[in-house]
Amino acid sequence: MSASESGPDFVKAIGRLDATALVVGSMIGSGIFIVAADIMRQVGSPGLLLTVWLVSGAVTLLGALTYGELAAMFPRAGGQYVYLREGISPLFGYLYGWTLFTVIQTGTIAAVAVAFARFTAVFLPGLSENVFLGGVVRLPSGSIQIGLSHQRLLAVASVLLLTWVNIRGVRTAAHIQTSLTVIKAASLIALIGLGLSLGLHDGALVANFRNGFLPPGGLHAGLLPLIGAAMVGSLFSMDAWNNVGFAAAELNEPKRDLPFAMAAGVLLVTTLYFLTNLAYVAVLPADQIANAPQDRVATAAMQAMLGDTGLYLMAAAIIVSTFGCNNGLILSGARVYYAMARDGLFFSKTGTLDARHRTPVIALVLQAAWTCVLCLSGTYSQLLDYVIFAAVLFYMLTVVGLFILRVKRPEADRPVRAPGYPWLPGAYLLLTGAICVNLLAEKPQYTWPGLIIVALGVPVYLLWRGLGKKRGHA
Repeated sequence: MSASESGPDFVKAIGRLDATALVVGSMIGSGIFIVAADIMRQVGSPGLLLTVWLVSGAVTLLGALTYGELAAMFPRAGGQYVYLREGISPLFGYLYGWTLFTVIQTGTIAAVAVAFARFTAVFLPGLSENVFLGGVVRLPSGSIQIGLSHQRLLAVASVLLLTWVNIRGVRTAAHIQTSLTVIKAASLIALIGLGLSLGLHDGALVANFRNGFLPPGGLHAGLLPLIGAAMVGSLFSMDAWNNVGFAAAELNEPKRDLPFAMAAGVLLVTTLYFLTNLAYVAVLPADQIANAPQDRVATAAMQAMLGDTGLYLMAAAIIVSTFGCNNGLILSGARVYYAMARDGLFFSKTGTLDARHRTPVIALVLQAAWTCVLCLSGTYSQLLDYVIFAAVLFYMLTVVGLFILRVKRPEADRPVRAPGYPWLPGAYLLLTGAICVNLLAEKPQYTWPGLIIVALGVPVYLLWRGLGKKRGHA
């Protein structure tokens, strides 16, 4: 059943520039400004820090180039959910949508919203992260504090505000996204420029590039599992590049612009991320990166260069970055739940559009409600650790679907074909598979809970299928 048969259709209001900005803006959130600290603590050397970002960028770019074929084949609301449904089976599509709603999208929005509040606290010191009403719960990956804090309440307020903006219409949300993306990209370019010129520090250069660039013992095969495990943070920072596909129904020319936006956006962000980390190691010795206060490496670097002025400038830039990132995540995520509902696999009202604004209001509201629960529960960080394995697994499965479609539907219209097929898609398949195996071995406390979250979607899928058949869905 098409949208036009049961109500209003989506507004086509996203051009090529807006689509690329959606990719870039959804990728650049809080991760690039903080996760370098945790990566440095794991790998212990600037050389391996840069290697982790370089490998993560190469893997992500391969994925974006491969997804271009699927995006052009299925330019519909739902993106990767549709690719998995068509390439493998409706069950795999649902499991992706289930995991997206329960953890991947909502957990990322929650984490970025709390990061927004954390950096706002630079200007408002009274905005404490301490929980003033709640308790402690122990999980396999550590303890969490459930309850209210001033930072979490601000995070919730930012989610509700951006949800309201997106309810008002895709044109407004797209314009905001493009504007904020330009600002955040300019901020990263400024950080890179300052770090590699004014901020060059003799002590950091000697410590990082002469004495400790490589780990003791040099490069050896035993470092590969270490690099793979440390990629959790960098892959999280590079995630959401596929979100533009969720909003395919609102692009003016989806078959043409989706592949371009994915490839160009990922290439730009990968370059910015690598150069940003190069700036970090040019300004700060490795131990200062690893021990940056609250992991705020970017603010520590700017403070080292410009004093307190640098601290406040960078904090302001990160506030804009996280706010813009969540605007893109909120916009795109709701379209997946809309597509699931159209297939009879989610609450039926979620598959309707508001008559005035032609936005999936119920999907946006449900997404916001669960995100706020994650913000206040304090579980968003642990859930993201659990599910990064699942996210990479779904990327791998989507490319499996590409190979299956080449065999099952050889005559299907393919406006864009994956470059280097089958070698480049095959390389992506092997790399993501190796990452999954490595994470299973190196971080079982995170990967097995992630698999459990995915598996819990199977009985829920069967329930929805039963309900869908009663309502007349296939």
